[in-house]
Amino acid sequence: MTPEEFRRAGHELIDFIADHLDTSAGADGAPNERSVSRRPVQPTVAPGDVRAALPEHPPTERETFDAVMADVERVIVPGITNWQHPGWFAYFPANVSYPSILGELLSAGLGVQGMSWVTSPACTEVETLMLDWMQELLGLPESFRSTSDTGGGVIQGSASEATLVAILSARHRATNGAVNAGGDTTGLVAYATSQSHSSIEKGLRIAGIGTDRMRTVPHDEQFAMRPDALREMIAADLAAGLVPFFVNANHGSTSSMAFDPSAEIGTICREHGIWFHVDGAMAGIAALVPEYRWVNSGIELADSYCTNPHKWMGVNFDCTTYWTGDRASLLGALSILPDYLRSAAAESGAVIDYRDWQIPLGRRFRALKLWFTIRMDGVDAFRERIRRDVQLTQSLATAARADHRFEVVAPHPLNLLCLAARAGNETTDALIERANASGTALFTRTVLDGRSVLRISIGSHTTRSEHVDAAWELLQRSV
Repeated sequence: MTPEEFRRAGHELIDFIADHLDTSAGADGAPNERSVSRRPVQPTVAPGDVRAALPEHPPTERETFDAVMADVERVIVPGITNWQHPGWFAYFPANVSYPSILGELLSAGLGVQGMSWVTSPACTEVETLMLDWMQELLGLPESFRSTSDTGGGVIQGSASEATLVAILSARHRATNGAVNAGGDTTGLVAYATSQSHSSIEKGLRIAGIGTDRMRTVPHDEQFAMRPDALREMIAADLAAGLVPFFVNANHGSTSSMAFDPSAEIGTICREHGIWFHVDGAMAGIAALVPEYRWVNSGIELADSYCTNPHKWMGVNFDCTTYWTGDRASLLGALSILPDYLRSAAAESGAVIDYRDWQIPLGRRFRALKLWFTIRMDGVDAFRERIRRDVQLTQSLATAARADHRFEVVAPHPLNLLCLAARAGNETTDALIERANASGTALFTRTVLDGRSVLRISIGSHTTRSEHVDAAWELLQRSV
């Protein structure tokens, strides 16, 4: 591909993406024919259909951009689940924005490797600045700022990676670094509730902490961890000669939007020297709005914290912001320095080498999309979106309570509403299937204390009040 061909194709691709994401009505009152809103939320394909529609073997000769895009429109787009659809109420928000797409494009075009400061100074320093910007915007503890003596932040690929980094840091601290040499994790015990993300268990497995060393702490009627139960479990494990080393608290769990009482949990962890990680992946971005800053309650006691701009904030995946107040344990767990990576800048202690803050060595210039989005959309736009989505959720909860066929089964302080059919689990499961089969909206199922639950996650940047109203009418017809 020549530079001229690249320019032409790039313009065409940008137009294609803009048409796909544009859900506004045209002169005829309908979105453009390529708009995501004109497609079903979930594709009607069977396993193997997409592959079967494409050649089995790679081409030996060059193909044109037009030929590739023809297959994109014929095969790829009809085969994707449309996370940007205005009828998206499943899982969690996974928004993209035009500025973040441009930042991602620039990152790809520059093609730098940001594994250390010396391999791309701007990549490192813009990332450090972005983590400090986010620390300020979210009102997080000063101990998480890059200028603190003990902490700092980094962009991870996902909250799952952030969780693993936290577990490895905790493991290093609990063993005084001995795990690096001997690999012995015998006796280490971790704690979380049933509402915690599956990445907790996966991270513990990767770190060599077996599932039998993961304690499920009972929760209360709000699905929040009971501190008294945590204290009792820690005491029992200590009496058995085990080593409590890691506690996870949820600040907005995926299943139920549960908020654990971190001030009490953090106090218990401090008493016993246990690493305290707070997972705010789904809801932490709400702290951009001053009146929702309560989502940070107790974070000042955390050793680590993460939240996802690639969910509610509109920065396209992948962009998880992760902070720690114990930089020494993180570096102790992850820093390896072969001769070919040594540099005078790093040895002087004047720079950050982010390869030591993550699992892989290589890293992209992800900070660009966060920088572009904050500057070009502005923080007020994020706040307006968050306030709108919370209000839509509260209005929907009011409507659901007025219909005797439904029950609201979990707190809904932000943008997730959990409903169940009063007739029982089979009715709820059938309701979800029928509603999703419509193609106009998509919901996900979870189980809360043995009860089937329909989750309604409101947060797509294209979702407006009319889409929520249509979704509610769909559920009322389908029950």
